[in-house]
Amino acid sequence: MAQKIQKPRGTMDIFPDEALIWQTIENKAREVAKRFGFGEIRTPTFEELSLFKRGVGEVTDVVQKEMYTFTDREDREFALRPEGTASVVRAIIENGKASDAMPLKYFYIINCFRYEKPQAGRSREFFQFGTEMFGTKDPASDASVIALASTLINELGIKGVKLHINSIGCPECRPKYRQALVDYFKSHEEKLCDTCKERLKTNPLRVLDCKSPICSEIAKDAPNTIDYLCDECNDHFTQLKTYLDAQGIEYSVDTRIVRGLDYYTKTVFEFICEGIGAQSTVCGGGRYDGLMEQLGGPSLPGIGFGMGITRIILAMKESGVDIPEAPKPVLYIAPMGNNAKAIAIKYVSELRNKGVYAECDICARSLKAQMKYADKIGAHYTLILGDSELESGKAQLKDMTSSTQEEIEINNIVDIILKK
Repeated sequence: MAQKIQKPRGTMDIFPDEALIWQTIENKAREVAKRFGFGEIRTPTFEELSLFKRGVGEVTDVVQKEMYTFTDREDREFALRPEGTASVVRAIIENGKASDAMPLKYFYIINCFRYEKPQAGRSREFFQFGTEMFGTKDPASDASVIALASTLINELGIKGVKLHINSIGCPECRPKYRQALVDYFKSHEEKLCDTCKERLKTNPLRVLDCKSPICSEIAKDAPNTIDYLCDECNDHFTQLKTYLDAQGIEYSVDTRIVRGLDYYTKTVFEFICEGIGAQSTVCGGGRYDGLMEQLGGPSLPGIGFGMGITRIILAMKESGVDIPEAPKPVLYIAPMGNNAKAIAIKYVSELRNKGVYAECDICARSLKAQMKYADKIGAHYTLILGDSELESGKAQLKDMTSSTQEEIEINNIVDIILKK
């Protein structure tokens, strides 16, 4: 017997009954995004490796440890996308969209790939709903993007989610903060994990985000970003809070939030849902005002977020949200014999063309097996077609819910079902 082939570790098989909740989230995400004026963008699953090195940052964990890369037949280096923002920026530059009316507002639902240790809410192929807005530095745009995420989370029925916000400054004020961090962590360097010792040389902000209990404890007393903001960044953060207050969006200032990618500036934020395990951040994002220029485009400030769909599903289940059930056929026709089967197929086809979910036997089951199957799939009505029914032109339409039945003209079955 041939050896079984299994799916790659950290990936998922999603069957129709599970796909229903995915579709619910995706449909609601599209609806809310369009309500906020965002249009859908679709970009390639893989890009040139240099895009993510330049956009995400060469010293990030994503680029150094987590990307799936490959070389094609012409020795060009590519990577499966680890996130969505860099691809959107590349698409805007390449297709000349920077000359369109501002702000540019896009959303996407994509799969991404990172080589990480799989656990609840974290997989190697993961799915994201994301938004990107380019062309405005106004903190009102930050508040608008955060409001979009908040609206979606609320309308999905998720409870216990809290918004955490922070500002990590800009190229003007961040060097001072960076030096303060280095000075602080240097005094505790011998206790830091090996990864954070390396981060101290390349990207000290990432030490704040370390999940090691020892590093987290040390980070509690580290300098706060907001104490080192320049006047512009401080004003921006103050205005953001004012606009969130105006919309009734509750938040807490969390100076430990820095996000994991190099391109963030000023505003960073996370929506955190307690109770779904270690991966409690269901949405994270922030501002990236220099990313467009960094990738060879014009100066267009940007802000956006990524929302993990599997984590949203965990949060919905934790909140007791009703999970949609698979649709059930309105009518199941049980034919006996080839002549009856042809007529059954005819009427089922007519009903489907009119938007009604209908079924008939296509497995040559016995009548008893057909009725068991009709009950199993939850058919509302059943109709048995045999020689006597074909001869008389009449049959019994049974309501499987009430166990009542009525005699009908077979030729009228489509109209009768459409009126039910």
